[in-house]
Amino acid sequence: FPNNARLVGKPVVALELSMELSSEVPGASADWPSDITLSINGAEIGAWTSPGDFADRRGLYTPDWWKLKGSQYGQLKSWRVTPDGAFIDGVKVSPITLRDLDLASHHSIRLRIEVKADARHPGGVNVFGRGFGNYDQDIVLRLTTAA
Repeated sequence: FPNNARLVGKPVVALELSMELSSEVPGASADWPSDITLSINGAEIGAWTSPGDFADRRGLYTPDWWKLKGSQYGQLKSWRVTPDGAFIDGVKVSPITLRDLDLASHHSIRLRIEVKADARHPGGVNVFGRGFGNYDQDIVLRLTTAA
């Protein structure tokens, strides 16, 4: 993502990423946990355990041409980093702060979504974008800057 806060010369007071995610398994299984980890600029922000890969019904925005036997939708998750730490859906998960991301030194913001090889739940990950799943949005990055 472009670091527009750096372009306008304003310090970032909060960074938030929002996206629809689920586990991934060949076919689908509602009981297939995956530990999905998000990193920003190389700093691990935190992991969320997706409960499964959902195919019990078509996603609200999943197109008709998408097969019904595969992944249909996920859960909308939000990672937020502030001077007070890192949060998933408002729950603090890490002491990582904005300072650790060193945003002022970077022209871009690098995002990594992964299931680590040594994860307790090493299933895969689905990322749903606009036109798929239950939330008609792509990955959203919001930078809140000081006035």
